[in-house]
Amino acid sequence: MKKLTALIIVAACLQAQAQQKPHYTQYILNQYILNPALTGIENYTDIKVSHRHQWAGVQDAPVTTYVTIHTPINKKDYRTTATSFEVPGENPRGKRYWEEYTAAEPHHGVGLQVINDRTGPLNYFSAYATYAYHIGLSARTSLAAGFGAGFTNIGLNANKLDFGNVQVDPAVYNNGLINTTKPDFMAGLYLYSGDYFIGLAAQQIIPQKVSFSDNAVKTNNGKIVPHLFATAGYRFLLDEDFNVIPSVMVKYVQPMPVQLDVNAKLQYRDVAWMGVGYRYEDGFSAMVGMNVSHRFNIGYSYDYTTSGLNIVSKGSHEIMVGFLLGNKYDDGCPRNVW
Repeated sequence: MKKLTALIIVAACLQAQAQQKPHYTQYILNQYILNPALTGIENYTDIKVSHRHQWAGVQDAPVTTYVTIHTPINKKDYRTTATSFEVPGENPRGKRYWEEYTAAEPHHGVGLQVINDRTGPLNYFSAYATYAYHIGLSARTSLAAGFGAGFTNIGLNANKLDFGNVQVDPAVYNNGLINTTKPDFMAGLYLYSGDYFIGLAAQQIIPQKVSFSDNAVKTNNGKIVPHLFATAGYRFLLDEDFNVIPSVMVKYVQPMPVQLDVNAKLQYRDVAWMGVGYRYEDGFSAMVGMNVSHRFNIGYSYDYTTSGLNIVSKGSHEIMVGFLLGNKYDDGCPRNVW
């Protein structure tokens, strides 16, 4: 819709008051996309591929695709005896498993994130290399600190800036594809155990001005602004086969109001899960997923919009596919991230 595109241009190009990082409904399945401190948190190489179509039915609405990969370095495996392996007929994520959970041995992690986010005439392409260090604080609790460094390329397709009778800045109109590239940095902390997690992260740490006019005319520059994320969750064992993990994410982007996401995920053994969520003043979500052969997993989520956009939006769809490489202990689901 041209009106939506016009609003995006005004908000993002002139004052950049709107959020510049994508939404992720299934962030609980890949918190690494928010927080580099999770780099190398598991015993295997974790690969995630995700595609999100937000506000389906609205022309030029956001479309986000990403690939992440991270792996531990010099991590000692937590399996020490033959009895540590899955016992036939016993839930590998049951009560005994969590009773025997131990903190991480000190180790490093390295990773890579590649993200493409397109909204109307604007396209954000980002790539980051990440590093984290994990250390045990007590018998069951670990702390990780991580950072990421990379770049963001912001592209403006000026050929889409046709709003009929609306005046468009001649410095960019009909100039084809205009790109600007900026260095980008992120950092985070992650406290985790067998029962809970607490994460703090900052993306786009260094504010930077963005202009597509190359100073050809005097304009109000846009600005890349920091995004702050706080996440927390707790695991409740309902019985030997089921556990439920309520979680929350708080996001702050100045000068926008704080955004609150509340979620709950029900896990059956290490085989399948379903969940529901609520994003304050925006909508509800539902997700479902399963693990296949301890090497592959897939998740899908749907968002129902309750804001004014529900008049034209058919909701948001997000699919995530994961691969577990080097998973020699046949973990069906993550041990430290849920």
